[in-house]
Amino acid sequence: MFDVLIIGGGVSGMSCALVLGSAKNKPFVSDKKIGIFTHQKNSSLQEAIFYNAYGITPGKLGSDLLTESTQDLAESYPHINQISNEKVLSIGSSFPLFSVRTNKNLYKAKIIVIGIGSANTFNIEGLMQYIEPHKKALPEKQRIQLKNEDHKVAEGIYVIGTLAGWRSQLAIAAGSGAAVATDILTLWNNGVQTHSHDSIR
Repeated sequence: MFDVLIIGGGVSGMSCALVLGSAKNKPFVSDKKIGIFTHQKNSSLQEAIFYNAYGITPGKLGSDLLTESTQDLAESYPHINQISNEKVLSIGSSFPLFSVRTNKNLYKAKIIVIGIGSANTFNIEGLMQYIEPHKKALPEKQRIQLKNEDHKVAEGIYVIGTLAGWRSQLAIAAGSGAAVATDILTLWNNGVQTHSHDSIR
């Protein structure tokens, strides 16, 4: 049983996981179980190199960033369950308790966050009815997004990154994942607006 399961180990998914992980000492987070599917084979980062992304050393390969991000998450926030080498096939049931079936296991989660890119090969049963053409991509690329309002697809289901309709820039995808993490933190904090900052003081 997970309080939140993040589907996708790319920029938006890892950003969401990092922000949720960093809030572990908040009283309304300390008892929450968080998981992320880090299946990354189809991530657009596999062929990327970065020169224009804030905080990223120029020349950084996306493939290296994928590896380093899962390592950083494990070292900084080991309480977050990383589920690797599993592909999500379907989302069943409905809020407040979803079932998530992969090619290997079945999981239960109260909140689902989807961040697996906007390729038109998207094929997660239970979410297909939310697909629409991507509003900020060239039509000839045939990108898709999930219908959402401020990242929310339906009660308990959020979408992040390019699949939420954002343009394909690392900073935008990271911000999208972080935004949903703070929405979830606010939800867990009984609706009181919140975020998670680290400080040297």
